[in-house]
Formats: sequence, C-alpha cells, structure tokens
Amino acid sequence: MGNRQNGRFHNILVGYDGSQEAEKAVEVGLAMASTLDSKIKVLAVAQPSEPPTAVELQAVVDDAREHYDNALRRIANSARENGIRIETAIAVGHPAEQIIRQAEQGHVDLIIVGRRGISTFAKIIIGSVSERVLRYAPCPVLVTR
Repeated sequence: MGNRQNGRFHNILVGYDGSQEAEKAVEVGLAMASTLDSKIKVLAVAQPSEPPTAVELQAVVDDAREHYDNALRRIANSARENGIRIETAIAVGHPAEQIIRQAEQGHVDLIIVGRRGISTFAKIIIGSVSERVLRYAPCPVLVTR
C-alpha cells in the first residue's frame, strides 16, 4: 500500500486511454494533486489483441508511444506549468492489471480511473477496467464520470 498518512494522498495514479472519461480522470487527478501537493503518475496502457511475439510486442509498444505521446506530453506540460509533480508512463498488457501492478510497485495512495474507457462494448453501469481496478486495487479508487 501507499504511504497515506492522516488521510493524505501523496502518490496518485491515473489510468489513461485517451477517452473523454480518461481526460476527466486526469483533470480530477491534476486538481487533487495541486490541492494536496501530491505527486501524480498518468499511465497509458496498450493492450495487445492476443499474446504477441517479441517482435509484435515491440510494435505494440511503438504504436502506443506514437498514439499516446502527444497527449501525455500535453498533460505533463500543463501539470508542470501549474507546479504539479508529474510522471507519465506507457505499459503493455491488460489495462486493469497494469494499473494495479503500478499501484502496488509505486506505493500509490489513490487510483483515479474513468467510468468507461474506449472499448468495443459498453457495460451497463461501469466499465470492465474500472470494475476490475475497484475489485483488486491495493488502495482507494476514485471512479470519475
């Protein structure tokens, strides 16, 4: 778990997929990080369609970097201009699993995810990634709308 003391969220992790819901999650995360003087990490996850070979995996990583690079740079620049300590990263795998892994390894105190992300089908109440993060996260989770 994170090093949350006295209800403080020192390390915030935001899951990002480029969707409108993810943009809202980033907005909320940046506002909280600014108000609480917290560090924030924005994590984009590229999900391969099936278990890839090493060459295919590198192609997925390269495509993800190309896809997310401008958005993550825009987010980071905006945060830094407002004095917010920020890190951005791109991971490959199942989004919920990668978010949970990053939360565990990074001693995250709060995870913020959008209610629904970009997917081929919609859940009735909550997206499958946010639902899985809620179920298995090692810390509090805030789901934005």
